[in-house]
Formats: sequence, C-alpha cells, structure tokens
Amino acid sequence: MSRIAVITGAGTGIGRAVAEALHGEGWSLALIGRREAPLREVAADKDALVAPADVSDPAQVEAAFAAIAARFGRIDLLFNNAGRGSPSRPIDETPLDDWFGVLGANLTGSFLCARAAFAQMRAQRPQGGRIINNGSISAHAPRPGSVPYTTTKHAITGLTRSLSLDGRAYDIACGQIDIGNALTEMAKPMTEGVPQPDGTIRAEPVMDVAEVGRAVAYMASLPLDANVQTMTVMARDMPFVGRG
Repeated sequence: MSRIAVITGAGTGIGRAVAEALHGEGWSLALIGRREAPLREVAADKDALVAPADVSDPAQVEAAFAAIAARFGRIDLLFNNAGRGSPSRPIDETPLDDWFGVLGANLTGSFLCARAAFAQMRAQRPQGGRIINNGSISAHAPRPGSVPYTTTKHAITGLTRSLSLDGRAYDIACGQIDIGNALTEMAKPMTEGVPQPDGTIRAEPVMDVAEVGRAVAYMASLPLDANVQTMTVMARDMPFVGRG
C-alpha cells in the first residue's frame, strides 16, 4: 500500500523540493498551499491531490484535510512547511500586520495542520504516522531584525517536542528539520547581500534545495519506532557555527 504524505507550502521552494523527493521514493502526495496554480504544476506528473488552503485559516485547513481523508483514507506523513518572513526591522518599527501575518502562517498554521494530521493518525488503522516540522536555523539563532520570524521558529521547537511526547501513545513520531540557506526564491537575497550582526551587508553561501528534499525523505523513511528528533541541514560555510 502506498504511503500518504501531506506537504504544506508545496507549490514552491522547499515544499516543492520535498514533493519531488518523496514522489521519487514512491509516496502518494497531497499538496497544500495558498495558490492553486503552483500546486498544479507540482502535481502534474504525480497524480497528487491538490488542496488549496491558507493554513492560518482553521476552516480552510479542516476542509483540506477532509478532502485528503476522502481521497486516501489515511495520512502517514505531514511535512509542516508553509511559512513566510518579513522585512528586517527592529521590533519598534515592525508593523503589527507583519507580526500577525508571520505568526499566522508559521505558527498557527503549523499548529492547525499538526492538529488535523494528529487526529487522523490517531484514529486510523493501523494507527500512527509522522510529523516533520520545518524549524529553520532561526530556531537556534536569530538574524538581525527578525523578531516575528525568529519567535515563531523558536516556538516550532516547542511544538515539535510536545508532539513528539504526546504522540508516543498513538505511534505518532515528530521531528524537526532546521534548514539554513537552501537556495529558493525566498533565499535569493542571501546571494546578493543580507544584514550581518556587525552592521555590514554581505553575501552568504547557499546550498541546493534538493538536499533538503533528500533529508526529509530520509527522516520520513524511518520506521515509527525510530525518529530523527532534530536535523540541521545547511550551507556548509554560512555564518552560524562559531564566528561564521
């Protein structure tokens, strides 16, 4: 029987790379994202279910997961990936719309999708499944002017640990992948120059986003009695370890 993977933010970037990697490993896919057209591009050669939804909207998330259950009858994997950032600013110059927008996409969206997937995994037979949350290097260390994004990514670590603990009774595993400078449209500014803690603007090394797909596929391949609790995959020379 084919394994069923749900990917949020699946139309572009990291979500798309993970969809390609999991499809290559024989997974059946359900793709969630705000924009239907990119999802359809990803789904074109995969017989995947397209479920457009804004993950920050509870009703849209419930509808998407109901469609997934109707099509597949179960969920074996959720890759909680949808999210957004905001321009680099000190906290007192951060518009409230940015705060609530990032909080809704990155944290509330991850909670809502994990909640729906957990319920399905708990109820299905055989019981269980796996949730992988996209944490980011910002779950460990902030960039300058990134209060909304960094706050949500630190919170994702708490969500991951809580789900990992609470899922034990239902054969649900939960882990987190923390990604640094994978080359996507969102990360292109890294190659041109981004703010550094010393006030300078410098370009940073990047890595092929396909490596993230391979990493998630590995985490997903484990039996449910094994788990990668946290994985960091990053451009080797990006400024994170030591002094960069």
